[in-house]
Amino acid sequence: MSQHTRVVSETDTVVGSEILTTTDAEKKCADIVTGISESRLDDHIDECPDGGKRAWLVILGSYLALFATFGVVNAYGVFQSYYQTDLLTSASASTISLIGSIQLFLLYGLGPVIGRVFDAYGCNILLPVGTFITVLSLMLLSLCQHNQTYQFFLCHGVLFGLGNALVFSPALAIIAHWFSRRRAFAIGIVASGSSLGGIIFPLILQRLIPAIGFGWAVRVIAFLTLICLTVSCMTMRSRLPLRKRVSLRDAVDFGGFRHLSYCLAGIGAFLNFYALFIPYFYIEIYADYQGVPANLSNYMLVLLNAMGIPARILPGLLADRFGPLRILVPSTFLSGLMVLCLWLPSRGAIPITLFSALYGLFSGASVSLLPAYIATISPVEKYGARLGSIWMIVAVATLAGTPTAGTFVKTLDKDHFMHLIAFTGVLITLAGSAFGIALYHDWRRKETKSEMGK
Repeated sequence: MSQHTRVVSETDTVVGSEILTTTDAEKKCADIVTGISESRLDDHIDECPDGGKRAWLVILGSYLALFATFGVVNAYGVFQSYYQTDLLTSASASTISLIGSIQLFLLYGLGPVIGRVFDAYGCNILLPVGTFITVLSLMLLSLCQHNQTYQFFLCHGVLFGLGNALVFSPALAIIAHWFSRRRAFAIGIVASGSSLGGIIFPLILQRLIPAIGFGWAVRVIAFLTLICLTVSCMTMRSRLPLRKRVSLRDAVDFGGFRHLSYCLAGIGAFLNFYALFIPYFYIEIYADYQGVPANLSNYMLVLLNAMGIPARILPGLLADRFGPLRILVPSTFLSGLMVLCLWLPSRGAIPITLFSALYGLFSGASVSLLPAYIATISPVEKYGARLGSIWMIVAVATLAGTPTAGTFVKTLDKDHFMHLIAFTGVLITLAGSAFGIALYHDWRRKETKSEMGK
């Protein structure tokens, strides 16, 4: 982490009378959905371990938590493909996509509320309950009947999404209890767990479903999830004082929409997350349609998630030096460019494989850099609530995005796929434009303040 002086630079934002540096923003990323008050952190900043056995055990637990929850979410493309071709043949692609989008909606939408529970009680309640619900949902999923869509919706969508949210939020928030100066590095390690899960779980499903059937393949995942989350329950411990009461009044704050930068960030977040997960859900289906051999098409989602590992770590390090929005804008534009210029005309194994790798690399920055940017334009005491409002927008976008994509491919043919891909690329490019306008607005505001100060 680079050290910043108190001179206002291009990567600083003035909030009230305080200079908020990009380093400050990166440190707050662990409060993604909780908004733990900065004053509580400041009271303990001198004693923050920033390493040591206890702190790294917490990171291990958080890493395994994201591996076992968001990692399974990142593997939904395999479920989508298998549901469409075998288990839910009577359901439309849009309906099947809704099962996966419900998971994301609950994960982001419940984050601000669960964050307040974490502030009050730590991990002691949320983690065991989330573990039980997550494992139970997978066990019930393994028993779902052929073409009984409501069973898959309740087990894989609602119940699994709820369990994920109860584990995901504390796994990120707990980092702020143990890391300060090295927090960005710790966050990158933890976030990469979801990408590793997106590699391992598709491989398990693709290998075991033909061998032992869907039911037992899902049970294997459930047992692996149980082991990982049990370790998380044993290693994740709060360090800062807990409030011992739940307050939902500061879970969200819509006052930020009075400011243009915040509005543009909200618009960009909605457009970006509306389309962000569409390739994750449909890349294997598209590869199969284009005649890519099964021994290669089955690894498209794995490759996409594999490239997400450096995409979770490197952008944060660059943002610490140049500012989060200066990294978010080009990465978003490049994601849209990959969709329109590489995925849209792709017809064979090589361009589809190349797209999977590059899209995974560029799209992964959105998850970590968006909260970092919100931190730079929000008052310290309102950061959690302002970010909670953005996550509510993201929740709605993820709920609607992939089902909307499903309406484009009611029939698997060239024209329908072209419309789906063009829709995805245009939305991501528009998101990049919104972020770009926000970057220009911030630059103009700083220039104006600089001229007034002379």
